[in-house]
Order: sequence, then C-alpha cells, then structure tokens
Amino acid sequence: MLALMDKRIVVTGGAGFVGRAVCEQLVNAGAGEVIVPRSRDYDLTQAEATRQLYADADPDLVIHLAAEAGGIAAHRANPGRFFYANMAMGIHLIEEARKHRIGRFVLIGSAASYPKFAPVPTREEDLWAGYPEESEAPYGVVKRSLLTMLQAYRKQYGLEGINLIPVNIYGPGDNFDLQTAHVVPALIRRLIEARETDSPTVVAWGSGSASREFLYIDDAARGIVQATERYNGESPVNLGTSQETTIRELVELIVGLTGYQGEVRWDTTQPEGQPRRKTDTSKAARLFSFTATTSLEQGLRETIDWWETHLAG
Repeated sequence: MLALMDKRIVVTGGAGFVGRAVCEQLVNAGAGEVIVPRSRDYDLTQAEATRQLYADADPDLVIHLAAEAGGIAAHRANPGRFFYANMAMGIHLIEEARKHRIGRFVLIGSAASYPKFAPVPTREEDLWAGYPEESEAPYGVVKRSLLTMLQAYRKQYGLEGINLIPVNIYGPGDNFDLQTAHVVPALIRRLIEARETDSPTVVAWGSGSASREFLYIDDAARGIVQATERYNGESPVNLGTSQETTIRELVELIVGLTGYQGEVRWDTTQPEGQPRRKTDTSKAARLFSFTATTSLEQGLRETIDWWETHLAG
C-alpha cells in the first residue's frame, strides 16, 4: 500500500474531464499536494518543457492522463497528430520520471489498444493478439508502446510504472463538442438539441450493432486512485464494468431519458469502429478491490441532467 499523505502528485490532464475527478479523489484520499500542469505553461510534447515541469514540481508520483483523442471522426481526421502528440508526451514524461527517481508512474491507457477482433470478454493478456481497429490504431499503438516502455524501465531502472486500461468513460463535465466528443456526450447533445428544435429525425452512424462498455466518471476516478495506492505490477489492468451495450441499446436509453419523440435513422455508410467491447475486470477486483457501482442508466441520467443544466446556464 502506497500512502498518498505528504506526497506531491503531478496529474497531467488534471484540468480535463477525467483529471478533475481524479484530483478530487486524490484530495479526498489525503494526498499531500496535487499539481496540475497547464499546456500554456508546459508543452509536454517537448522534452525541455517536460524537464522543466519535473524541476518545478519535484513530484513523488505522476498520473499521466493528458491525451489528444476523441471519437471516431476525430481519430479519422487526426491520425498523425494523435500519434505524435501522445507518443511524445508519454516518452518525455516516462524518461524524466526515471531521471528524477519518482516513486510511481501511472499511465492511463485505452481500450483502443486492444485488437479489433479481440476475444470477448477481453482480458489483459489479449492485448497483443492482433492489430487495433483501424480508425483508432495510431492512438492504440501509442498506448501499447508506452506500456512496453514502462515495462522496460521497470526491468532496467526499477521505475514503478503501472498501466490502467479504462473503457469509455462518461459523465457530468464530459466533452460535448460535436467535433471531438465520444459517443455518449455526442448522442446526448444531438438528441436534446433535436428535441428542443422538434427535429423529426436524428442520424446515427453505423447499424447500431457495435457494442461498447461504459464507465461512469466517479467510478473511473476511484479506480485510478485505488490502483495508484494499491497496485505495483508490470501487467496492465482493465478498468470497466464488464457490461456490454450495443450502440442501438445506448441510443434507445438516451432517447427515453431525454424524451426525444422523433425517429433515429441509422447511416450504415458511416464507420462503427470496434465491433465489440466488453472487458474482463476480475484483475482490478482482485489486485486493488475495484468494482464499478454506477449503472449505465443512472450515469446517463446524471450526465443528461448536467448537460441540460449547462445549457440553461
């Protein structure tokens, strides 16, 4: 068990959706000081800026949440940028962690790293069983590479690096920008806007048969902090619910919760991404006692309420 009390913890991406929730959990867990670097002060894609962050913050721990990513459309539009930015940030942060001999480095990976046709439920051992889904492959391959780097640094330098692989995280405060949003906030915004304008139809991408696994933000943040405190191993660990939901089921849930009365039309000419996603979460339960507690319907309801309040404000 790693005591967080009196520890100086850098949370990259700490001002973002997941980062804010993690920082709150760290404070509640008694962390000594939580430091959130801002991109205007430290461009972590640059080695010198990353060195300066470590010199200024002098951290005991680093939780690396910062990422450039988005939904299917964003990944299709920015494969090169997403590869470079995420690889550069990870490489510089891990290398400086080694030089500064920090206590632990927590890398937040992505379910996009798993093979396109991974076995279901997907175990951590399946990570290398095939190539990721094409639209997310640049991002997914980066996360695999950084896991490999952490494992190599553990062997050669003794750096305590751990890798967590969360599924789709959603909840209040999510990114609702339709150009970059993930599926849950994008659907919520579009359906509410369609309801408010009495639009007779909403178009959804694909056939609706693809499936995803969704993790509520408070559960995700709690899992990340529990792993930071209680886990120190080289193997990656899934964070999820082990509940598989098709996109059609997701749309039907959101339609019901938002009260949209129109028709949802499926555009099968558009990509669906990963065919199926459902992870085996037994390792997280066994290694650091993590189990998600928020149902999808409850989490969606709270996310919808937040967005409607945000719109009203």
